[in-house]
Amino acid sequence: MPTRKAEAEWEGNLAEGRGRLKVGSGTFEGPYSFKSRFEEEAATNPEELLGAAHAGCFTMALTAALSRAQIKAKRIHTEARVKLEKIGEAFAITQIELETEAEVPGIADAAFQQYAQGAKENCPLSKALASTPISMTAKLL
Repeated sequence: MPTRKAEAEWEGNLAEGRGRLKVGSGTFEGPYSFKSRFEEEAATNPEELLGAAHAGCFTMALTAALSRAQIKAKRIHTEARVKLEKIGEAFAITQIELETEAEVPGIADAAFQQYAQGAKENCPLSKALASTPISMTAKLL
């Protein structure tokens, strides 16, 4: 299995500086700043990228579990919300919420919920983020 990489560069002080984030494959490179992380400036931030990665990992894990059971999903869409809060003098990610909806013909909701829970518990990013509370809601369309 390959080792994945990403890069970050920052210029200037924290409040007024700017940076760039880049993934190793070259498919994404974008700016980030204090304001894009802690306010609402239009640029990315580490938590947004973590959310995208976690949503992707969970969605693939759910697809893999269904595929192993010979169940073919028509579509799975997952949104991740990553909550960053100031705790004392430092910042921490205090919650990740995964919300998925899926079109999976021929599956009962109870079975789908079991597959979704297994994906939440076993996707590599959920395991890496085990010290952060992760909630999940799964809706079968």
